[in-house]
Amino acid sequence: MDEQYYEKLLNITTGGEQKRFNESPHYNRYEPTSYSVLEILTKQYTFTADDHVVDFGCGKGRLNFYINYFFDSTVTGVEMNSFFYKQAVHNQQEYLQKQKKKTNKIHFINTLAEDYPISPKDNKFYFFNPFSLQIFTKVINTILLSTKDRQRTVDIILYYPSYDFLCFLENHTPFTLFNTINFPDDRDPRQSFSIYRLERTIRT
Repeated sequence: MDEQYYEKLLNITTGGEQKRFNESPHYNRYEPTSYSVLEILTKQYTFTADDHVVDFGCGKGRLNFYINYFFDSTVTGVEMNSFFYKQAVHNQQEYLQKQKKKTNKIHFINTLAEDYPISPKDNKFYFFNPFSLQIFTKVINTILLSTKDRQRTVDIILYYPSYDFLCFLENHTPFTLFNTINFPDDRDPRQSFSIYRLERTIRT
């Protein structure tokens, strides 16, 4: 399926040339995950209606709408850039108008990633190299603190993972590698998903 097919299906606009840049050296240029890559991810990794997925650096919200449409997951997009945030909110209005879902399970927040208050229900976190290791470290530590307050299994989903991110998770956190999804036809070995999991017993 091509990009136009999904954009029409979801009634959103998330592609096009990305002309705006963040001034902070800690935040990278926005680039949406391609729909073909999302297809690969969701064929080899499970999302459910019970999941609460957080996309850090969500841009215009592509991943959020895709996951909500196909799996009915609750999704939260965290975006520091006000221009992209407004585009995501507009897409949300268009998406909900067409889908007419009974419950709105899509949320967007215009804030820095390190300032996002992790919900006790958030259990899957998506990163497509949105920012520096310094910011990533702060976000992961906040996620870990949240699992102490409400014990649950959480996953970190890294697309195009940087070596620094992988080293930090491997050597400085209790997360362990759960799955690696490779793209055998791609010449760039970094184009892959690395999924790390922390399993904690849920209190009843």
